[in-house]
Amino acid sequence: MNTTATSSVTDIDVLRVFCAGDGRYGNALGVVRDGRHHPDEASRQALAKELGFSETVFVDDPERGHVDIYTPGVRLPFAGHPLVGTAWLLDLEVVRPPAGEVWVRGDGEFTWIEARAEWAPPRTLRRYGSADEVDALDVPEPGEWVYAWAWEDEAAGRVRARGFPGRGDGIDEDEATGAAALLLTAELGRALNITQGRGSQILTAPGPDGVIELGGRVRLERALPLTR
Repeated sequence: MNTTATSSVTDIDVLRVFCAGDGRYGNALGVVRDGRHHPDEASRQALAKELGFSETVFVDDPERGHVDIYTPGVRLPFAGHPLVGTAWLLDLEVVRPPAGEVWVRGDGEFTWIEARAEWAPPRTLRRYGSADEVDALDVPEPGEWVYAWAWEDEAAGRVRARGFPGRGDGIDEDEATGAAALLLTAELGRALNITQGRGSQILTAPGPDGVIELGGRVRLERALPLTR
């Protein structure tokens, strides 16, 4: 897990989650280490909108792992890349978003969380015939949340995907979407190696009793001063 983060608790750590093997890409995430500076839902939502990341996490109890997750427009009970990133940053064994208790493990350069597909917000999983078709897609009009995917190598479980939130909040395309990867894994019933967006990598592995492991690489990009 993380051994490099040194910023103050009054900073916003900016991470990239689900990076490629060379450290590039990954979905941007803001982590407010001390949620007391934005104690209510309205102020948290305003900061998430101001930052403009796909998600921003507010840490309410760093020892017990209690966190609160926001997109620029809505509060989420669960989201994959914020939990993977926050667990890595704070070196947590368990993270507790509103959806439930999420266990964490490290495996070399990967951080893994255990979650359930039913925690994920609704997504439309739309299959295409080839990775080239997915690459050629234009951003659809706002409306439904679409996860477009195709097999790159079905035997090996390799998937090409792109995520289109459709919320009209400035995030036209999600670079890496853990919740959608959970849903796709549950639908297909097998481990997946997903390349999403420009080149982010998401790994999944179904486990017993409906639990799915979701893993990826995380890197610390920078710290921003937290205005109060």
